[in-house]
Amino acid sequence: MEQYEQNLKEAARHLQIADHMTYVTFPLINDHRLLLKIFDEIYGSIIGCVNAILNYEAMYKRIKLYSGINDNFNTFARIGKNYNLSNEQVKRIKDLIELNKKHKKSAMEFVRQDKVVIMSDNLGTQVLDLITIKKYLLLAKELMMKVREKIN
Repeated sequence: MEQYEQNLKEAARHLQIADHMTYVTFPLINDHRLLLKIFDEIYGSIIGCVNAILNYEAMYKRIKLYSGINDNFNTFARIGKNYNLSNEQVKRIKDLIELNKKHKKSAMEFVRQDKVVIMSDNLGTQVLDLITIKKYLLLAKELMMKVREKIN
């Protein structure tokens, strides 16, 4: 199995878990800390799709893979047009990746008024709520469809 196929399979698994947790588990349990786990699954799905694109293009020698994450993301942003990704979608993917970095480095996370607040070391805050999670989930589904359409 090629590396891009493995990335795509892993991304589909993460997407399925995130979708189930958003529309089945979360309404049943109604614990807002679950939003962080859903966010992590969505992040895994999007990163898997991005890696699948990069590995697929590198396999056919259309691009060169770099060791730096930022260089590879810039390459992804450049070739995103080949996969019918709009600039807005690429920007939202970049925002999701940045939010995940802030989440990993965060000093504190807490629930307040149906939202998860992620607080950084300099007391800056980022907010995750169900509406934001559903927007990111939709983005992940769109990315998955476009990648599968182009690769298959």
